[in-house]
Amino acid sequence: MITITKEELLKFAHLSRIEIQATEIDSLLKQLNGVLNYAQRVQEIAKPIEESLQKNRNVWRDDVIIKTNPQPLLANAPEQEADYFVVPVVLDNE
Repeated sequence: MITITKEELLKFAHLSRIEIQATEIDSLLKQLNGVLNYAQRVQEIAKPIEESLQKNRNVWRDDVIIKTNPQPLLANAPEQEADYFVVPVVLDNE
């Protein structure tokens, strides 16, 4: 559990050139300690997730060429030529 002491809070305020009233110190300590504990909890939760993601990196498989018959796919095409789909021209060579 991470906590900030009153002395540390006053030192941070001095370094940051922030004026803190004596009545604000307890409230600020409570809020800052809450934020730090929340951040610590997020880091604890994220660590196993990062480790599990690293296990799945760089997983490669060999490319395998499988000869297939194109006719069942081409049968659904509105137009075909040999073993290819015929599509409208998208780019002009002008």
